[in-house]
Amino acid sequence: MKTEQQLSYDIQNGVDGARKGLYDRYAGYLMAVCMRYVADRESARDVLQDSFLKVFTSISNFHYRGEGSLKAWLTRVTANECINWLRQRNRQFITEQEAGREEAAALRAGFAMEEEEEPDVGSLSMDDLQLLITELPAGYRAVFNMFVFEQRSHKEIAALLGIKENSSASQLLRAKKILARRINELIKHQKT
Repeated sequence: MKTEQQLSYDIQNGVDGARKGLYDRYAGYLMAVCMRYVADRESARDVLQDSFLKVFTSISNFHYRGEGSLKAWLTRVTANECINWLRQRNRQFITEQEAGREEAAALRAGFAMEEEEEPDVGSLSMDDLQLLITELPAGYRAVFNMFVFEQRSHKEIAALLGIKENSSASQLLRAKKILARRINELIKHQKT
């Protein structure tokens, strides 16, 4: 298997089969990135294709910085395409009022979101965790992914999503609480 450096060099220089090699090597991983942001598989596939088009048209902007840098760059391009997809489709990010309704619904259902027990995520498969993340409301899911997986600051997230920094922070907190509750429910269900 070619190194990232060889692969990026081949693509930048138009070597036959290099683009297919890149696609074959990273499509599965990048599809998982898309699925973290975009809940339905068909739309995620569309975003993945758009991401590869963006990669192939902007590969000259990529500068190899060591093993892993190509994968990191591909991930960033794909995540940005996901965010663009969400914005273009006028996906509404959770407002404070909607967040309050989510908490109220959780309380009515008997879940105290502030007091959720820390879940043992080690007992769940990555597929289970991925599914739980995709079930988050769009705004929570976007903020959670950007903060946890992309390690972006609330300032960066706020700028990208057009929300306030404190909204980013509160959406992250609520996303974590919802995930903790759902993880605990799933673990409890698996034990029965």
